[in-house]
Amino acid sequence: MRRPLGALVCIGSLAALSTPVAAAHAAAAPRDTCQVQVSAPTVNAAGKIQVTGTRAGCDDRALLRIRIKQARRGPDRTLKSGARVGVNGQFTLKVKCGPAPRTYYAVIVDYRGNAAKSKAARLSCSPTGTPTPTPAPTGTPTPTAKPTGNPTTPTTPPGTVGTAEENEVVRLTNIERQKGGCGPLKHDPQLNKAAHDHSATQAARNQMTHKFPDGPDFVQRIRNAGFTGGSAFAENVAWNQRTPAAVVSDWMKSSGHRANIMNCKFTLIGAGMVKNTKGEPYWTQVFVAK
Repeated sequence: MRRPLGALVCIGSLAALSTPVAAAHAAAAPRDTCQVQVSAPTVNAAGKIQVTGTRAGCDDRALLRIRIKQARRGPDRTLKSGARVGVNGQFTLKVKCGPAPRTYYAVIVDYRGNAAKSKAARLSCSPTGTPTPTPAPTGTPTPTAKPTGNPTTPTTPPGTVGTAEENEVVRLTNIERQKGGCGPLKHDPQLNKAAHDHSATQAARNQMTHKFPDGPDFVQRIRNAGFTGGSAFAENVAWNQRTPAAVVSDWMKSSGHRANIMNCKFTLIGAGMVKNTKGEPYWTQVFVAK
């Protein structure tokens, strides 16, 4: 069942840090069921087919197994199988990629009743390991893809911070701040990276959270993105609001999120949005007082 839009917004909160941090926390709704996911096969820089499997929301140890398969007539062929024992986490499996175009997919199972299958991908590689495109079928011209109205990563001019959607979130946030008498926030490239990368991780794991058990908290993610200094920090995250206007509107309807947006001491912002394989957006805002 699809969860209602706006039902999964929450505020980041860390109270035991050496620098002040916004402490508001709205009702979070992390996934409360154990699930596994596996990415569609891609070709990495080394010229190998690669998939990444994830187990999240679980509280028991299990054997997590991934198989990379080649689709073909008759029984599909398992090219490689790998396993890891643990509670939650992710691991990557790789296999050699051949020059002939073939269709691959991956399956994952934890032997606790959880299993998943990736989308299929048609891939090929050159003998040197450099990925080569699969040729389009002959006879019928391949139509040029038209830009969609809400791409995951829109094209932006060189030097611009963030995607079109991310910048629209910043613009709408600053409109709300102006209404309350606060100065505009500047979209910082390092904070944009911190926000975008966290949205990408949430989308890959299909889980909205401020901190994964095996990952850093949001302040450390800001530091990892190269940002230094700062006297106060905060974070907003959300899932499945389909437009920048929808997510900013939902944040403004929540007292905790609104408090972060309307905190006049914040001067910098990073906004990030990445969609999962179902096309559901994961949104992140990080705020810093410089």
